[in-house]
Amino acid sequence: MSQAEKLSFDQFIRHWAKERPDNIALEQDDDALTFGELDTRSRKIVAMLAARGVGKSDRIAWLGKNARHYFELFYAAARVGAVMVPIGWRLAAPEIAYILGDTGAKLLFLGEGFEELAAKACGQMDAPPEVISTADALAAIDAAPAGDFTPAGPDDAVLQLYTSGTTGNPKGAVLTNRNLFALRVPSEEEGQPWSHFDEDEAILVCMPCAHIGGTGLGIMAMGSGIRAIVQAEFTPDGVLDAFEQGITRLFIVPAALQMVVQHPRAKSTDMSAIKYVLYGAAPIPLDLLREAVKTIPDAGFLQCYGMTETTGTIAALPPEDHDLDGNQRMKSAGKAVPGVELKVIGEDGEELPRGEVGELICKSPSNMACYWNLPDATESSLKDGWMHTGDAAYMDEDGYVFIQDRMKDMIISGGENVYPAQVESAIYGHPSVGEVAVIGVPDDKWGEAVKACIVAKPGMEVDEASVIEWTKERLAGFKVPRSIDVIELMPRNASGKILRKDLRAPYWEGRERQVN
Repeated sequence: MSQAEKLSFDQFIRHWAKERPDNIALEQDDDALTFGELDTRSRKIVAMLAARGVGKSDRIAWLGKNARHYFELFYAAARVGAVMVPIGWRLAAPEIAYILGDTGAKLLFLGEGFEELAAKACGQMDAPPEVISTADALAAIDAAPAGDFTPAGPDDAVLQLYTSGTTGNPKGAVLTNRNLFALRVPSEEEGQPWSHFDEDEAILVCMPCAHIGGTGLGIMAMGSGIRAIVQAEFTPDGVLDAFEQGITRLFIVPAALQMVVQHPRAKSTDMSAIKYVLYGAAPIPLDLLREAVKTIPDAGFLQCYGMTETTGTIAALPPEDHDLDGNQRMKSAGKAVPGVELKVIGEDGEELPRGEVGELICKSPSNMACYWNLPDATESSLKDGWMHTGDAAYMDEDGYVFIQDRMKDMIISGGENVYPAQVESAIYGHPSVGEVAVIGVPDDKWGEAVKACIVAKPGMEVDEASVIEWTKERLAGFKVPRSIDVIELMPRNASGKILRKDLRAPYWEGRERQVN
């Protein structure tokens, strides 16, 4: 089977089980699974799912931190076209209940320690899924037969990731086998060094599996036939441990990279195996790049730009464009990766001349199939095969993309997407809040921090701590405002729409762009 023909999990699992049966596919702590064992075990999981009425196009969900168990469930389900929905473990119970209800998931698999949160979420549902603990799942898998099955095809959906919605509810981006694997071939044909994987390589998976930056690393390892070292969550110590385990690649957000290179252990940790540090969600500050290169001198640094709806990276800034003295290109998100077409368009939908700011759009086999059960949202985002990113950007003469602002007001804090509308909706019910607008303000550690601008109800005073506590009960911690501004009047345009850009302006004054 040629590389070009492999466009599904089933094909890759069969291929590596034959070519590299004794090589490790998944590893967590002292628990490892070879490619040969993965083939057998995933067949048992398929049988376990079938016994519970789960087959092609059915949804199953995972609530928990990263785990080898999550990845084996995902890979196995994908072999038959059952769709995995990983749910962010930092989400609040009502948010989890919404996602479970939206997917119609038949089964909810739990990571260890999430029983109480799952019970709270399912208690808010009319028709909750069957909930299966890790212990029960492992026992059922061991007891199941490793039988045959009808494999899913390249265009069958296998993964559904939820991305925050501007209208308050998250949207499920449906991704197919082809979306996940199609860009491998053009990348390899281009001959870029970072697209080549040696057999003995290992990749670290420490970003959350509910994000494409977490699950996507497992997919990269599977496609390349290399070891994926899974960690429950990011910690600086964990990353340093992984360096000593011989990881050759990792993906990390700049705020987390800073914690790693500034850790006391960093100076004594052997990092000689690392080939590439992939980072994304924000550009790398020049001082951090200098510090990182000094700490990890053998690594090439690659900035990756993409989104859930594009199955991750669609533009990359290669190592040779990273300059310790700083350069213009380091302010960019890089240029289109092989197999991807990018352009910047104006309001009329026509491509703009180089240097002019408009909306960045993308044509790629990695563009999602659709938003789950949202045909109107799908149609407005995917037009004639082009994904509309919602990012305001310009492109230089060499095709490098410079992101200027977010057309949809999204805030990115520590690599997590926060939409103002959802936070505003949570805050509105507070008894002293008359009006609220949520904005992102610069933050040296997280890139942006969430700030709520509030107009009090007549005759009332806003207690900032009370508003923050109120929001904590309703939303994930990373969405909760770090600060509150109490203002007299909301700035509005002629039609009455709140002007978030006017609220943001004082905080971003003196900066080149409205993203950090």
